[in-house]
Amino acid sequence: MALAESAPPVATAGAFYRIGFTGRASEYFGIWIVNVLLTILTLGIYSAWAKVRRNRYFYGNTVLLGRSFEYHARGLQILIGRLILIGAIAVLNLVGFLNPFLALLPAIAFLIALPWLVARGLRFSARVTSYRNVRFDFVGGPGGAFKAFILGGLIATLTLGILTPLASRWVARYVGSNLRYGGKAFDTDPKFGPLFKAWLMSAGVAVAGLVVVAGFVALNLEAIVGAIAGSSAAGQISFSIWHIFIVVAYIGFFALFGVVGLFYRAAVRNIVWSSTTFDGRHRLLSDMSRTRYTWIAISNVIVTILTLGLMRPWAAVRLARYTYEHTGVTFAGDIGELFSVIEAQGSAVGAEFMDFEGFDFGF
Repeated sequence: MALAESAPPVATAGAFYRIGFTGRASEYFGIWIVNVLLTILTLGIYSAWAKVRRNRYFYGNTVLLGRSFEYHARGLQILIGRLILIGAIAVLNLVGFLNPFLALLPAIAFLIALPWLVARGLRFSARVTSYRNVRFDFVGGPGGAFKAFILGGLIATLTLGILTPLASRWVARYVGSNLRYGGKAFDTDPKFGPLFKAWLMSAGVAVAGLVVVAGFVALNLEAIVGAIAGSSAAGQISFSIWHIFIVVAYIGFFALFGVVGLFYRAAVRNIVWSSTTFDGRHRLLSDMSRTRYTWIAISNVIVTILTLGLMRPWAAVRLARYTYEHTGVTFAGDIGELFSVIEAQGSAVGAEFMDFEGFDFGF
């Protein structure tokens, strides 16, 4: 946190500035372990306050131009939002249980409400986030959320993933172009071509992995059939070995697509952030290595499992540091004048957000 409290560096017009992350695993471990213990002791109720403590730590250690971001949500807001959502789902399921003709009511109601919940959740997350004492805002509505998150997902599914880049573009444009800071707008317009190229590369990794597995099975098909059909003790032992192999292959199949998803996610982040502008002049950038990001995410999971979760704080800090430190902004014009105008405009709505930021529904 020392960097966040130091004097901001002298900013130069047209210069590129990276975001920094000053958090340390040893610091976050204390917050994390208390969050876990209190969440267990309160049967999950404290998880709302745990989220606030976690976000305040990570936001407070994310630094741009010597100033850190801030998270202003309160635990009660998050708890109320969760209770409202859980209560609504419980009532709908009860109605469906009592009346078989309304068995699909919970699913239909959820799909209808989902765009509104997504839009409200994004607005809440933006309004409880500030930088230099100026709040962010989100102005997107349910219609855009429906197109980006439901229609886009449906199209991607029906095309067996081929149009996933289109869905990614819709989500990026909806989220990025509806974000505001100090009355000034962000604009995000990633092109379909680079997104589809990133998808092709990810699909190529998936296909290569499947070809290797299929080739191995083909080369050993006779042995596999013989092991399954064998009735002797040796055959039964062989069958057990192949049974284990099938289970491992099944797990590996899903792990492969997990790796592919991480690879694609890193590529999309680079493309989306690098196609985003603020106030029409200032450009954002993300330059993560897809292989490095994927390795960090995978190794984090492995280390967390092997340590029974105790290295989770280290993993979270490690991933956050890599992600944020490969993100930056190129400012155009006089930066001091820019933030003076933003702070003047933002102070007018900051107090209003304190009262009308609403509840966090978890989306």
